[in-house]
Amino acid sequence: MQAPGGPDAASASISLPRTERVDAPAYLQRYQQREAAGGKANNIDDREGSGPLYLRRFRDRQSGANALEQRVPEWEGTNLGVTRAAAVSVRSKEIVPESSTQDRTVVNQIHIIRHGETQGYSTESGLTPMGSWQSHRRGFDISKGVKPGEQVRIVCADTNRAKQTAEQIRKGLVDGLIMWGREADISEVTPMAEFRNFQVQTPEGLCDVTAAFRQYQKEMEKYERVALGERPQWLVEIDRFWRTQQGGGDPITFWTQIPMLNFEPPSATVRRFWAGFQNVAASAPGARIICATHSGPIRVFAMWSHGYDPGEPYNTEEVLVRLLEGGHAAFVAYRNRVQEVHVPELSELPDWWQGLSGRALPTSLRDEENA
Repeated sequence: MQAPGGPDAASASISLPRTERVDAPAYLQRYQQREAAGGKANNIDDREGSGPLYLRRFRDRQSGANALEQRVPEWEGTNLGVTRAAAVSVRSKEIVPESSTQDRTVVNQIHIIRHGETQGYSTESGLTPMGSWQSHRRGFDISKGVKPGEQVRIVCADTNRAKQTAEQIRKGLVDGLIMWGREADISEVTPMAEFRNFQVQTPEGLCDVTAAFRQYQKEMEKYERVALGERPQWLVEIDRFWRTQQGGGDPITFWTQIPMLNFEPPSATVRRFWAGFQNVAASAPGARIICATHSGPIRVFAMWSHGYDPGEPYNTEEVLVRLLEGGHAAFVAYRNRVQEVHVPELSELPDWWQGLSGRALPTSLRDEENA
């Protein structure tokens, strides 16, 4: 049945709740309470313990606080010995220091770093301004982990781009240590033959694959102009290598996968690098070693340790090697993949020329045999 007076009378008799509010919002009420208490909660001394992190940092910036003078980060109650600014890194903020009970004694930490951006590979050119900045930044980042009084040895390949990279890394390292207020024993840059790029045999002798490019161009132009006779084997192989580069392919992959008689084998490059690291580590026990070199040797070193091809390193990208106490084992880290490896005993590695004579021997050994 319909209520007397119709539907309008029924709706008029319903009492609806009032929704308007006359009191202030909660955030405003809290502000008014703080103001009534004399603004005590806004005291600078209480900022670290109250409010969300973003608000505390905003207050710090407003007050002009120096980030280098703020209290240092702690882990499980232990002072980490770094400022907040020094703790800022490209690494994930979720990574925390490892427990000391899980540590294995590291006697040397080695940074194998590719050179910065270069002006080109057709000449023995140096770094671009971008390459210099990349290298300086890499040294600055490394400085965050250098301890007071730590010994740092800087070595490199004997090429312009590698030496300039090492020099800029050293400058960035020094600048960073000055900023963090720490001192360390940093060596001058030392070129070493063990850390050179992979070599190519040419009529002028062994040389870096980039340096061989100039001879390649000159000889190819001569054969194309005269068109007489067969090209020598070294020219055929380096032509394949550079044509892979010119065609948009990956010449380093070509070198690692295709046997070439006039190119230094990848395995020989790895042996050479280990010999260099062991020599430097023996002369500077406990030192941090920074090695500026080239992408080919770095890549095959990572391939040897990881058991697969992890890819070409970018400019100033690094492979990190941590030599463990005793010198028989090491951790090799590249692109967040870590592999424990056995450090090769170079004196026990095979001599592939043993038992051979005559033409089967390299020219240098053939001369020794005839002496």
